[in-house]
Amino acid sequence: MAVPMLELAPQNAAVKAKVLEGLSGLIDRSAFILGENVKGLEAEISAYAGAAHAVAMSSGTDALLAALMGLGIGHGDEVIVPSFTFFASAGVVSRLGAKPVFIDLDPATFNATGALVEAAITPRTKAIMPVHLFGQLADMPGIMAVAAKHGIPVVEDACQSLGAKGWGKSAGQFGDLTAYSFYPTKNLGAFGDAGMTAIRGDAALAARVRRIRVHGMEPVYMHHEVGMNGRMDEFQALVLRAKLPMLDGWHEGRRKHATWYLERMKGLAADEVVLPREVVPEGRHIYNQFTIRVKGGRRDALQAHLKERGIGSAIYYPICLHEQPCFAFLGYKAGQLPESELAAKEVLSLPVYPEMTAAMLEEVASAILGFFGKP
Repeated sequence: MAVPMLELAPQNAAVKAKVLEGLSGLIDRSAFILGENVKGLEAEISAYAGAAHAVAMSSGTDALLAALMGLGIGHGDEVIVPSFTFFASAGVVSRLGAKPVFIDLDPATFNATGALVEAAITPRTKAIMPVHLFGQLADMPGIMAVAAKHGIPVVEDACQSLGAKGWGKSAGQFGDLTAYSFYPTKNLGAFGDAGMTAIRGDAALAARVRRIRVHGMEPVYMHHEVGMNGRMDEFQALVLRAKLPMLDGWHEGRRKHATWYLERMKGLAADEVVLPREVVPEGRHIYNQFTIRVKGGRRDALQAHLKERGIGSAIYYPICLHEQPCFAFLGYKAGQLPESELAAKEVLSLPVYPEMTAAMLEEVASAILGFFGKP
């Protein structure tokens, strides 16, 4: 049985009629940028995430960029960023002329901790950007304590984690600002690029981010700063509004499949495969990815084994950011962030999307167990 890494068609079919109905009205109105759907989505995401303000953006990357611009990050500043994450987390820092300061990870969660952040702070640190990787929150109580001690703002990169919870709060209820991505493969995915910058409570900061989104303009043709063109279009907002009521059900579908995997594959030895751990108190891991660690240098062989059987998988991420050619000038050396470098050699993400059937799950688990000679 072929099992794709991700299949978007069933999820999109669930909203097709509603989207087509809304598209007809959108064409009739012919108002395609920053209209009623964008305003509606901002209000709905703000309520869902527990943020005071939300500003719809053209992508998750631009949501991060606008957050840093809102804080005034620029040349000579340093921003603390995990090395084991998607490129955008550090790319937006560099685009502003600031310096990404890469930190290692907690191997139990793939995320940053307060202790790792504390060790990286210098007098030039102007922001901390923890990433809630794969759908589980970073150590936000520890990170926020360090941030408060040093008076440094926090930008949560929750591009993979809208709806993830921990310590009685949701992603976005800890830091000063939070970025979400609605790239089509996210748990809440648009029909193209889209994102959101949420602001926990500062109305003036929210107003600045909103102004930055439209070239720093307020009112029309009055530019207070050099901003960006980061606007979300009405069609993407329409799609996301149709999907948002289904999001928690999709989260729970992923969690159900993850729980099944964990039970089915519990016989794997720790020196063969390390299964993901849901360790955050009062937490909800939303499993944007179900990521295992394959030990003994056998990750690529296991991926090839799955591919031969028509089973999709993916490696997020094969190269740490501190090892990327574009950041060579920063002078990081091999072995400097050992846990991140080890994770890049071991991680393998498996299909976990909510529309998977029991037979598909069994196909994946059986193939993995068979590779290690387990029943």
